[in-house]
Amino acid sequence: MLTVKKVLNNNVLIAEHPEYAEVILIGKGLGFGKKPGEEVAGEVAEKFFVLKEEKEQEQYKQLLDYVDEAFIGLMNDVISMIEERFKLRLHEHIHIALTDHLFYAIKRIHQGFDIKNPFLPETELAYPDEFEMAQTIIQHMNQELKINIPEGEIGFVALHIHSALTRRPLQEVNRHTRLISELVGVIESSLGISIDRKDVDYLRLVRHLHHAIERINKEKYEDNQEALKSVLQSEYPVCYNLSWKLIKIMQQALRKTVPDAEAVYLTLHLQRLSKQ
Repeated sequence: MLTVKKVLNNNVLIAEHPEYAEVILIGKGLGFGKKPGEEVAGEVAEKFFVLKEEKEQEQYKQLLDYVDEAFIGLMNDVISMIEERFKLRLHEHIHIALTDHLFYAIKRIHQGFDIKNPFLPETELAYPDEFEMAQTIIQHMNQELKINIPEGEIGFVALHIHSALTRRPLQEVNRHTRLISELVGVIESSLGISIDRKDVDYLRLVRHLHHAIERINKEKYEDNQEALKSVLQSEYPVCYNLSWKLIKIMQQALRKTVPDAEAVYLTLHLQRLSKQ
């Protein structure tokens, strides 16, 4: 049995849980007439989730001031879909971050604003599973809300999902996505090419950059490619020099040392792209 701590509205309340301390309970009419200290049966709640941190609880309370209860219910269904798909309990902040993001995105759509996402291809390549889940979510919301959410929103939702799954701040995930897009732009400009975003070599490059950034951040780079480096420097000087230009951009953005071995991998990717 749970004890009511605070009623947020007729359908949402904060309760004391014997195992999780404070939890958020959601259910039609669940909070109606309830007072702090009263007992409430957990099974009558349609949804329940844990907001352990006080900051998260306060932000969720603020969310309820401007997001209607029907949308809160829809978002909790969406978050349950994500957890079921990945068989993982998401970081609690997604209840606030994704709800707030989609609420305002849909509000802008109703106001006639378009949603553009210049990083959509890079996001799909970097986080394919999250992107696929985001497509399912947007399709579900289109059906439920009788709306047509632009494709660009799929990328933003995918980043929120990745952030919650990996427990990495959304700002960091966004920075890395923008960095990859910037690096691709430098490659096109330097080589004087326009890269086909559906080309398999482009897919390999973006996935390599994504994994390279993760390894650099975790400082798990143990490769030594000295012998191959001198060969590539001689055989493909343009691509080799460009690889170092990209490395300097990465170092500045990540504020981490990028190992020399990265020049080898980038040169090989650049050489394949330059033949398009």
